[in-house]
Amino acid sequence: MSQTYLPTIGIETHVQLKTKTKLFSAVGNDARGASPNTLISHICAGFPGALPVLNEAAIKLSARAAFALNTSPQRFSKFDRKHYFYPDLPKGYQITQYEQPIIIGGQVDVTIDGQVKSIGIERANLEEDAGKNTHPAGSDYSLVDLNRAGTPLLEIVSKPEIHSAAEAKAYAREIYLLMKYSEVSDCDMYHGNLRFDVNISVAQDPTKLGTRAEVKNLNSFRSLEAAISYEITRQTEILKSGKMVAQETRGWDEAKQKTTAQRTKEEAHDYRYMPEPDIPPIEMAEAEIDQLRSELPELPGPIRQKLSTLGVEQKVIENILDRPSAVNHTLSVLRRAKPEDARRVAFWFIHGEPPIEELPDQEEISADVDKLIELSAMVSSGELSSTAARGVFDELIKSGTSPRQITQKLNLGQVSDEAEIEKFALEVIKENPKAALDIKNGQLKALGFLVGQVMKKSGGRANPSITKRVITKKLQR
Repeated sequence: MSQTYLPTIGIETHVQLKTKTKLFSAVGNDARGASPNTLISHICAGFPGALPVLNEAAIKLSARAAFALNTSPQRFSKFDRKHYFYPDLPKGYQITQYEQPIIIGGQVDVTIDGQVKSIGIERANLEEDAGKNTHPAGSDYSLVDLNRAGTPLLEIVSKPEIHSAAEAKAYAREIYLLMKYSEVSDCDMYHGNLRFDVNISVAQDPTKLGTRAEVKNLNSFRSLEAAISYEITRQTEILKSGKMVAQETRGWDEAKQKTTAQRTKEEAHDYRYMPEPDIPPIEMAEAEIDQLRSELPELPGPIRQKLSTLGVEQKVIENILDRPSAVNHTLSVLRRAKPEDARRVAFWFIHGEPPIEELPDQEEISADVDKLIELSAMVSSGELSSTAARGVFDELIKSGTSPRQITQKLNLGQVSDEAEIEKFALEVIKENPKAALDIKNGQLKALGFLVGQVMKKSGGRANPSITKRVITKKLQR
């Protein structure tokens, strides 16, 4: 009888809050592109006697995150000190939340193989980030950059209810979307604004958890999925050989596509938690919580419902969600025009803009909604082919000129004159005798091929329906 091993996964997501200044000091919070140690103060550097002051904006964004996670912020929460000694933490402790965090509970719904699964949230605590150690290649020293020291983070801890790499990736992406659309964070994974630590264990008994290994600082969905898949295989092979899995912290080597051991895993008592004496507890009134809830931007769930009226596959809806500018323009068109117009606009934006997590520094593209509706109407009326409309859309994004002016300038107007299309059709039939014969024998796939060839010859300007009719008529003689 073969042995079955069940993986169990918990994910800690570190979300950098979208505040102007750090959590406890009036220093800029955006370290992207900043020279090392230029965004620091006596508080970040842990000078003796330096007193932290809590950033109120971080509390409000944490409350907004709670709503996005299907729960409410705690009316009472407090800070603790987590002690550990590392060069990037000058104070020798991190100010975090341990006993009474600002968020308890909640859930994230993900869709796996067409089935909705709810993954519980254990807690989310507000804390400061540490600095960053760099190790120059070929050198025997390390450098410390404290620009990120004191950056406000919300650490969202899932319950251990994830059982595959695919589920983990779906959960991580949904957290990304929830934090992005609630405007809690920029979610720039390239610059570390959203990072994942994953705890993975494997066991034969589904009622018991195995010894876990933690893989830290994963900053892409692809790396997260690959690291978990590798770790499940590694631990399963260890157990099958009769050995024990070590409880440890591991790193992900992107180049080698494998995890490597870094250090033994600490337990809570190793950190010697104690109440933070310099920051008073956070107390939120019910009226304040209600006010913050009323200001919550539209979240992915309701947006999906609106996009479902476009009549597209779920995969397309997710592609739209990956591009905030596509969402904004599509919904704007949907409010003012027909679903078919909004659908065209959605596909144009998918065509013209990569997912934001792949190119986080890109500027979101934008266009006048009236001009987008006008461009869609030109396709509906037959003035423009779908292929030509994409070219007009690209120019519209660059120049903002009206669709009709662009169409005239680029000579992209759709050809609907049968005599002109017939010239292209005769050339294509002559150049593709096998496809022509297949059509005569009733193979309609070949008809689509010949229509495509006519479109190619006409620079995408031939009217597809007239082209189809002309080719069919010519081959029926």
